[in-house]
Amino acid sequence: MTTPTLASNARADRRFAVFNAVVSLGALSFIAYVLLRGRAAEGAAELSFMPAVNATLNAIAATLLVAGWLAIRRGAVHVHRALMVSAFAVSSVFVIGYLYYHSVHGDTPYTGGGALRVVYFVVLITHILLSMVVVPGALTSFYFAYTRAFDRHRRLNRIFLPIWLYVSVTGVLIFFLLRAHS
Repeated sequence: MTTPTLASNARADRRFAVFNAVVSLGALSFIAYVLLRGRAAEGAAELSFMPAVNATLNAIAATLLVAGWLAIRRGAVHVHRALMVSAFAVSSVFVIGYLYYHSVHGDTPYTGGGALRVVYFVVLITHILLSMVVVPGALTSFYFAYTRAFDRHRRLNRIFLPIWLYVSVTGVLIFFLLRAHS
C-alpha cells in the first residue's frame, strides 16, 4: 500500500522540480535582461533613494533568517514558519526594488582602489554567484516544509540557509562599500 504513496510523492516531486526550474530560470533570465540592457531612457523616475531601501530590505531579510533559525532551534515551529515566509517576502520586495532601480539607473560603478577594491569585487562576485541559488533554494525549502518532508528540509537548509544569509548580508556590505567610494 505504500507504493502508490511513494509513486504519487515522486510525481509531485517531479512536477515541483519542473515548476521550480521554470520559475528560477525565468527569474534569472529576467534579472539578466534588466541588468544587461542597461539604464532606461532619460527622464525616468528619480530613484536615488532605492539603494538604501534595498540595503534595508536585505538587512531585514538577514535578521528574519537568523530569527527563524533561532525559533526552530527553540522548537517554535509556527514562529519559524512566519519568520521564514516573511524573509522570503522581504527578499522578493528587495528583488523588485533592485530590478526597478537598475532598469532606470543602470549599474553603480565602484570607484575605490587598492586592497578594498579587491575585497569589493570578491564580495560582489560571490554575492552574485550565490544569489542565483536563492530562488530555487527558497522554493525547494518551502516545498519540503509544505510536503512535510522535514528531513529533506533540514538537510537542504544546512547548506542553503547560510547561502541565503550570506547573500542578504553581503547585499548590505556592497551598499556600504559603494557609498563609501561613489
